[in-house]
Amino acid sequence: MLSEKNIELLKEGAKEYSVILSNEQTDKFSQYARLLVEWNEKINLTAITDPEGIVIKHFLDSLSIAEFIPDETKTLIDVGTGAGFPGIPLKIIRENLKVTLLDSLEKRVKFLNEICNNLKLKDIFSVHGRAEDFGVNKNYRERFDFVTARAVANLPVLLEYCLPFVKIGGMFIAMKGPDGKEELKESQKALDILGGEVMDAKIFTLPNSDIERYVILIKKCRHTPTNYPRKSGKPTKQPIK
Repeated sequence: MLSEKNIELLKEGAKEYSVILSNEQTDKFSQYARLLVEWNEKINLTAITDPEGIVIKHFLDSLSIAEFIPDETKTLIDVGTGAGFPGIPLKIIRENLKVTLLDSLEKRVKFLNEICNNLKLKDIFSVHGRAEDFGVNKNYRERFDFVTARAVANLPVLLEYCLPFVKIGGMFIAMKGPDGKEELKESQKALDILGGEVMDAKIFTLPNSDIERYVILIKKCRHTPTNYPRKSGKPTKQPIK
């Protein structure tokens, strides 16, 4: 699916994030791109279907956070993963990372399973459900070293979805566009209540583009109170502000 030119773009772009891709890994990305376009004709997965767009806006965007995740990290959950970003690209480059992909749409979960089977990825699990329900489940609550979310919700809402999953001492990586800076200003109350603390925030541009990204690194310092996350729909209707 990916031409030599696009594979080169992927390899060079990944280097900007200190990721050196092997031929086996680029083959997996190429297969991923092909299946994404094929499945997209049946179910709505992405508006981005041109190979260069997939490489820059999906694959490299996902790999942009790899440098913040130490090699010894054991577990990661990708909340609202959609078509598998950033969870699957991170799994492709980190074989020893145990990844959970959480999405609220069953059709998408079928697609995620298909990708994981096709790419022969082990220790990666696709789960159908909502963050509000899984965040109170003892098998998931405060069980993960890292939590990621990309383009899911405004930050105050996203914190309520994601921080319940993070272990004390673990990290939540919020992947945002340029609006992230403003959202962060509105998030102090949610951070205080839910037990998070901002460690860092980085602005950068995706390789070969003018697309701005804003990544916020949040450490889990205290247990999230048991009454959070609130029931389904509540976080979006009444964000903690």
